[in-house]
This record gives sequence, structure tokens and C-alpha cells, in this order.
Amino acid sequence: MTGLLLAWRDGDQDALSRLMPQVERELHRIARRCMAGERKGHSLQATALVNEAYLRLIDIRLVDWENRAHFLAMAARLMRRILVDSARAKRYQKRGGGGVRVTLDDAVLPADEPSPDVIALDDALEALAAIDERRSRVIELRYFGGLTVEETALVMKVSPDTVVRDARLAKAWLARELTAGR
Repeated sequence: MTGLLLAWRDGDQDALSRLMPQVERELHRIARRCMAGERKGHSLQATALVNEAYLRLIDIRLVDWENRAHFLAMAARLMRRILVDSARAKRYQKRGGGGVRVTLDDAVLPADEPSPDVIALDDALEALAAIDERRSRVIELRYFGGLTVEETALVMKVSPDTVVRDARLAKAWLARELTAGR
């Protein structure tokens, strides 16, 4: 997959056509994970999210793809941006109401807490990034991207133990921020 990514980056359109079947299943997995907390009847379905991310990814030819995990991390970031942009547009249309909901895993919020709004989550992740970019990125890769600890460590170029520690601290920080914002 890494070879096809590099060939695609270098302009080989045949590499893109061979690459897409390989990553389609992974992109759908990421999209389903991103969409898991969305309300029923959400106007954007997982397949549409994959398609939108695909359209944006094919325009990114100058990225120096390192490996499969790097590509999936970029896809996860794009899908997060698409969902947040969609939520902001819907909120704008409704003049402040009806935000899209997304649930965090149980380690981030206590089970009896309602799920946070995707815009509030994005704002909290941006605030965390201003304080600690690496911990914010770990949450993005693990939660939105569904990357394993090992894949996240590979993308971040840190040890798996660092990923686990960063995730634990970031989840605690996010839980505090999201509950304080209610």
C-alpha cells in the first residue's frame, strides 16, 4: 500500500485505481466509527462521508505518504473536518439549535453523561491542541481514525506507552472541558 501511495503522489493514476479497492474497506471503517454517534437520519451517511473524503484525498498529491497508518490518519482528520463543517452549517441554518451529536468512548466521559455535541468536541480538541498538540492528535487518531495504539505510535513517531499515557491524560482533560461547558 505504501508503494501505491508514493506512486500516486508522483502522479501515477493507475496506482490510484489499484489503491482505492485496498483502502475502501478501511475508509468505510473510519467513516462508520466517525458516524457512530450521529443522530439517526443524519443527512450524511457513512458512504457519503467516504466519498467526500475521497474527493478531498485525491487532491492531496504532494503529501509525503509514509505508510498505511499515515494515510488512514489523514483520512480520519478529513472525515472529522467534514462532519464538523456539516454540523456548523446545520447549526448556522437553525440559528444555534439542532447540533449534531457524537458519543465519545466510555473512557472519555462517564457512562451516565449525555454525549457531547460534535462542534463542542471539535472546539475542545482545538483548545487541547493549543496546549498540547500531540495529545490532541492522539485522540483524533484513536477516536476518529480508529487506529490501534501501535498504528498511532507509528504515525506519531512515539512509543506505544506514550500513546496510552497521552490518551489517558487527553481523555481526562476533554471530559473536564466537555462537562464544564454544559
